[in-house]
Formats: sequence, structure tokens, C-alpha cells
Amino acid sequence: MDSGLKQRLIGAAVLIALAVIFLPMLVKGPAPDSGVSDLPLELPDEPRGETVTRDLPLLAPGDAPDGGAVGMQARPDGNELATVDTADAPHPDAADLASEVESAEAEAASAPALPATVAGGDYVVHFGSYGSSVSADTVVNRLRGEQLPAERSTATVSGKQVWRVRIGPYATRAEAETVRLRAAQVGSNDARVVALDATPARSAAPAASATAPAPVAAAPTPAPAVPAAAPDVGFVVQLGAFSNAVDAGALRDRVRGAGFTAFTDTVATEKGTLTRVKAGPVLSRAEAERLKAQLQGKTGVAGMVRSHP
Repeated sequence: MDSGLKQRLIGAAVLIALAVIFLPMLVKGPAPDSGVSDLPLELPDEPRGETVTRDLPLLAPGDAPDGGAVGMQARPDGNELATVDTADAPHPDAADLASEVESAEAEAASAPALPATVAGGDYVVHFGSYGSSVSADTVVNRLRGEQLPAERSTATVSGKQVWRVRIGPYATRAEAETVRLRAAQVGSNDARVVALDATPARSAAPAASATAPAPVAAAPTPAPAVPAAAPDVGFVVQLGAFSNAVDAGALRDRVRGAGFTAFTDTVATEKGTLTRVKAGPVLSRAEAERLKAQLQGKTGVAGMVRSHP
């Protein structure tokens, strides 16, 4: 190849390379402004005056002197610095703890007292029925520990002996309901207010005066006996039957919140075990009908009257 042609080719290649490098820069324009301008490039003048350079050795700290710390000078009068012994100082939280204990005792003292039991009361709080006397005694001891006057009694249900735990008796249903709310907080239970049996009427014949002569002693005329109802026998208002025990418990708590006595029981059916929600019991069907109307008015649930148990 001719040397002149070779030089021309090399020159053309160099021009092409320069064009590839510089043409994009010319097309895009100058670089964007960085926003920093007029930066001084002059160095500051040397500080005036004498300067001294010292090398400080790296040494380990020495032992602390008596009555002070490293780096502290001893007092010229020889007196030591005042110190505080923290061993006997009161804990900063001791006052708070004492105030908390006092407030807890004050709350316990100000808590409303439970109604007193009455020997001839008509209402008790039925806490539960148990298959053994040992279990019933355990529950009774626990309730008494919570200041609830619980007693144990025996009964026969479906031909089997059970031990019932009850609290009371109380003169009115309102007093028994107050105790039921307190008993419901003690473990798992089905606490409900139960009306006791109607007691037979006693003869009200006045006694003869001790000072008046009584030549003939008249025999008192016996009053006609009134048949006593068995415990827990009467009528209830059934509000529903649920396959889910949680839904039944929610309705029971809703009825109790409205001021009524409610409980749940289970029954085996062809569709499985159902949990029934009931209100009561009451002694007569007329009372059950009135209770049904009151429940529908306050809770909006229409129930049905059934015999109990």
C-alpha cells in the first residue's frame, strides 16, 4: 500500500474518533451549573504571634489519693470532702409502694358489703351441682374464702345423687342477684338466682295468757297442709337453642345484663348437642308469661314458656 494513502487513512480515522468524542458535547451544550460560584482559592494568612508545639506523653492514671479522685488537689485545711452513705438511704420507690398499699387497703375497705343472709329467706344463689362431695366441698371452701356464705346440700336428679352448692338464703331477689354477680367472678360456674320452696302456713292462734286461768285447754286447730314444690321445679322462658356454645353464652350474658336471671343447659338431639338459653325459673306459669313479656320488651327476644326442669 502506498505510504501516502496509509497516512490519509490514519488521519481520517483520527478525525472520526475526535468527532465521536467532541460532537455530542457540542450538541448537548455546556455542563449544568453546580450552583457554587466564586469560591475563593486564596489561603488565609499565617497567624501572627508566637506559636509553641508540645508533645504530651501518654501515661496511665495513678492511684486515687485518700479522700479524693485522680486529678483533685488535697484541701489545704486537711478536711475531707463530705460523703453520703447510701446503704441506709431510703429507696426512692419506697414511698410510692407504701402509698399504693394504702390505696389498695382503702379501696378494699370502701368496697360495698354483700347483703346479709336471712334464716327465712326466699332466694338463694345456685352456684353449681357436682357429682362428688369432695368437689362440692372444694368449691364451698373457695367461696367462703371469697367471703361468700356457701353451703352444700344433696339432691337426686334423674335417679342420681348430686351435691349442690348454694349461697344464701336472702330476703329479696335483688339481694340474691347482687351476690350472684359477685359469685360469677369466682372460677367457672353457672350461678343463678333460685326461689326456695314455699313454706307451709303456720297457725297464728294467740297463746293463752300465763296469768289468766285456763280451766280447759283447747286443742289448736291444725292448719291445712300446703304441698311444697320441689327445689328448682317451676317454669322458665326458653330464649333459644344454639349448636355453638359461645353464641349461647353471649345471649345469656346479654339477658343478665338486662337485669334478668339466665342460665344455660345442654340437650342431645338428632342434630347434635344444643345449648339452650333459659330465663328464670319462676314458680307459676303466670309469672313465666309476665317474665316472657318483660324479656321481649327489654331484649327484643321472643321466648317460649316451658316447665322446669
